[in-house]
Amino acid sequence: MIARNILLLLLCSNVFLAAIATAPQTCPADASSGCGDNSSGEWEGEFFPGIPKIKYEGPSSKNPLSYKWYNADEEILGKKMKDWMRFSVAFWHTFRGTGSDPFGVQTKFWPWEDGTNSVAMAKRRMRANFEFLNKLGVDYWCFHDRDIAPDGKTLEESNANLDQVVALAKELQGKKIRPLWGTAQLFVHPRYMHGAATSSEVGVYAYAAAQVKKAIEVTHFLGGENYVFWGGREGYQTLLNTDMGREIDHLARFLQAAVAYKKKIGFNGTLLIEPKPQEPTKHQYDWDAATSIAFLQKYGLLEEFKLNIECNHATLSGHSCHHELETARINGLLGNIDANTGDPQIGWDTDQFLTDIGEATMVMLSVVRNGGIAPGGFNFDAKLRRESTDVEDLFIAHISGMDTMARGLRNVAKLIEDGSLAELVRKRYQSFDTEIGAQIEV
Repeated sequence: MIARNILLLLLCSNVFLAAIATAPQTCPADASSGCGDNSSGEWEGEFFPGIPKIKYEGPSSKNPLSYKWYNADEEILGKKMKDWMRFSVAFWHTFRGTGSDPFGVQTKFWPWEDGTNSVAMAKRRMRANFEFLNKLGVDYWCFHDRDIAPDGKTLEESNANLDQVVALAKELQGKKIRPLWGTAQLFVHPRYMHGAATSSEVGVYAYAAAQVKKAIEVTHFLGGENYVFWGGREGYQTLLNTDMGREIDHLARFLQAAVAYKKKIGFNGTLLIEPKPQEPTKHQYDWDAATSIAFLQKYGLLEEFKLNIECNHATLSGHSCHHELETARINGLLGNIDANTGDPQIGWDTDQFLTDIGEATMVMLSVVRNGGIAPGGFNFDAKLRRESTDVEDLFIAHISGMDTMARGLRNVAKLIEDGSLAELVRKRYQSFDTEIGAQIEV
């Protein structure tokens, strides 16, 4: 009897040990955890243990890790909510944001970071990114080339680094997830201190063109649906040493070359310009939607580009987000939205998650009037506050942003059903529905 019990105990122990050996690793993916080979970046464990897949629980839920208003498959105004929204996670803010600002150093130290900017670390971040997307239930992500892979000593080395990380991203994406858009980071490296496409140095211009060429290629390879140009330093600090006409001409040639290359490689994604008035330069050439439209029109690019409107940039230019969206929409150029906001008391580009229900309603009013924004979507170009240092906060922030936009969509549906707003506008212009009005509008 004792021998039989000992035998059963040994068998159970072997089964238990075998189960442990074959089960996926679930310990936190931090550099000191000893989970797998940290040096290779190939560790496949759980980066967010304890965080479940986020589900819709309705407005009465008190669970911070649940959706209250965003119900992905619920149909509103003839489309599923997920098709109206097409939410996207910004890799740079979510996985490269450090909490630093002009007055203070890094405050965020995510458990998976090892303090390096190696290719192995880049692969590790990429795995964290896709776990985050899957748990959040989001099908799109956005990136700058230098955010996802480290800059090398040469362009060739930088491209090789990027290729390694992009190959992993392609594998992790599967068939469902893909980039909403990609772009090149043409503003951080010292070479771009005078701009990229508007630099006074032809060598910098050429390097930037090569970097964009590669970024378009990898966006295409990953199945990206758009490609963005944000001219962070395409502008000037003073006109005294600037040939503004020449710089804007150079910018146009740069974008024309990008159009030609996009067509050459068969990339069918939409090219987007993201207006911003200033910061980091004193004046940027794509100041606002109207300025960008005039630029595209002058250089024969209206048929090749649409606009990526960022709400925080809108307020920096002295406009509301709704104004910029409507300016783009009525000109047939509304392509994508960076869903964020600034603080009116601060007055600079704070990239906060948009949680104002009134503003979200106005934003969604433009989107519904536009019939949606596919192949664009809502990219959360927004970051945690400096004081927010818990991994869980990454989820809570995105949930709040997604719920706010979803509530805005629900409000628009009510406005349309009620009909009083549309009737108010109709009556305001009813004099133009007369015979003479019709002649004026012909």
